[in-house]
Amino acid sequence: IRLKRIRDLESNDLAFSNATAAPSPLETGDTRETISIMALRLLASKRLASAATSSLSRSGANRFASSGALTDPNAAPTVGDVTVKLNFIDPSGARRQVPGLVGKNLHEICELHGIDLGPASNGGPVEAVRSDTWTEPLYGEGPTSGFDHVLLVGNGVETAPPRNHVEMRMLNHYWDDDEIFPESRLASQITLTKAMDGMTVYVPDRLCDDIP
Repeated sequence: IRLKRIRDLESNDLAFSNATAAPSPLETGDTRETISIMALRLLASKRLASAATSSLSRSGANRFASSGALTDPNAAPTVGDVTVKLNFIDPSGARRQVPGLVGKNLHEICELHGIDLGPASNGGPVEAVRSDTWTEPLYGEGPTSGFDHVLLVGNGVETAPPRNHVEMRMLNHYWDDDEIFPESRLASQITLTKAMDGMTVYVPDRLCDDIP
């Protein structure tokens, strides 16, 4: 019986020793491979999540910008917003289209593009139309020469201020009665508006302005 107990104790010690000496499940090759695969999957999922978040951010920003939410209502107008095209026809019938800047007068645009209208001489504004029922007198001299005679037809003509008595006096002083028409204006008195885009300007034969 004692010998049997000794053998049982020895067998228990051997089993315990084998259990203690056995490699931990974390140290086996299969387990290490499994852990590596799990780590790679976790890293890949993090990268995919990061890419998706970045894509959503860019997409949201593009939609926000395209919706006009970033547009500044007080932003300065572009060149296209303040540019109009004017069609000039000379006495021979030749046509020329030139760009004009809104706010400049017609004589300035002609000088800029080398279209000869003769000289222009102007004092201060004679009057200013404030409403349909009120024209404010400003007591300026207005135009003091009438060389820059043109005829206006087409787009935006109605946005030009009406001829005042000083402009009409200069036209009558420099031009014959059969050369003056309802469309006759002095180019220096016409300030361009956006509505004048496409307006046609007839340039009559020029007066001699180089007499000493």
